[in-house]
Amino acid sequence: MRTTGRTDVAVVGGGPIGLAIAWRAAQRGMRVLVHDPDPGSGASGVAAGMLAPVAEASFGEEALTRLLLDSAARWPRFAAEVAAAAGLTGVADLGYRTEGTLVVGRTADDLAQARRLWTYQRGLGLPITALDATGLHDREPLLAPRVRGGAHAPDDHQVDPRRLVPALRLAALRSGVVLVSAAVRDLAELDAGTVVVAAGCGAAALTGLPIRPVKGQILRLRAPGGEPPAFRHVIRGYNDGRTVYLVPRHDGEVVVGATVEERADHTVTAGGVLELLRDATDLVPELAEYELAETMAGHRPGTPDNAPVIGPLADRPDVIVASGHYRHGILLTPVTAERVVDLLTSGVVDPALAPFTPDRFTRTEHAPSREEIR
Repeated sequence: MRTTGRTDVAVVGGGPIGLAIAWRAAQRGMRVLVHDPDPGSGASGVAAGMLAPVAEASFGEEALTRLLLDSAARWPRFAAEVAAAAGLTGVADLGYRTEGTLVVGRTADDLAQARRLWTYQRGLGLPITALDATGLHDREPLLAPRVRGGAHAPDDHQVDPRRLVPALRLAALRSGVVLVSAAVRDLAELDAGTVVVAAGCGAAALTGLPIRPVKGQILRLRAPGGEPPAFRHVIRGYNDGRTVYLVPRHDGEVVVGATVEERADHTVTAGGVLELLRDATDLVPELAEYELAETMAGHRPGTPDNAPVIGPLADRPDVIVASGHYRHGILLTPVTAERVVDLLTSGVVDPALAPFTPDRFTRTEHAPSREEIR
């Protein structure tokens, strides 16, 4: 794809998805500009980076689960390619880890709630294995004695978004992508063959799509002495009807999250911090001795059906949207980037994207499985 006199692709948004799309497009010979005043300052700067297609599989979201699994399968190769393109020594420099996730229930009611979801997940053929309290404590001795049982999802991994975004930025620059440090208020400002809107919550104002901010408060703890935390798995806990996750990093950090609030402010509240710390220490009591290093609030780009928006606008086929990823932006980065660049190259929407195209919010009948955009 080459044109004369103007950019082939303008990407609005310099988070992981926008940067990955730009990098992949440049690898295929396209001239690409990325417009963002502060790349990586959106949801990815707050995100924990869980790559959890199994533990995140939820009732009634079968199409989304298939997309999550597709992207998770791409992550090992994607991480290796990003690390190599950025000149890193390996995927560990991205915080990429593969120990898996432990899902735990602290009380009998919590365990019953979790088991309903595991039954559903196993019915989809997903790899998740139930464990009794002894089996859990054998894997993670620091879990509280009161934890009643849980399950292991070995194929759920993690990455550190705060390492991933700079690496993607460097990979994109080395491939010839040009970064423009300016915000885009109107798509009419852009002179490009195709515009890709990967602006998270900002995509709503640019496209008119129903993408809304869903606030999440998150904490970062630090182990004494900067040593790695004494637990290895990501821990997802059910605690008195609430859920919490604990994500350990090799550098001593533990990410604790996250609240889910239908609000658009960035306020970190005492109540939010109290709830997260209480739930975290109920599951791993040792965390009470860790330093509270950072508190933040960010906005997940949510949609009415909790699924991403990937594909061309019905009335503007030269505008492709890659937003609305809600809790799954980091996990869905590889598949979103690769599917969007396939679309840029071929002009045809892959059938796998049919459940996620923008027109699903307005159409009254099923859209065709393949759609020409040029």
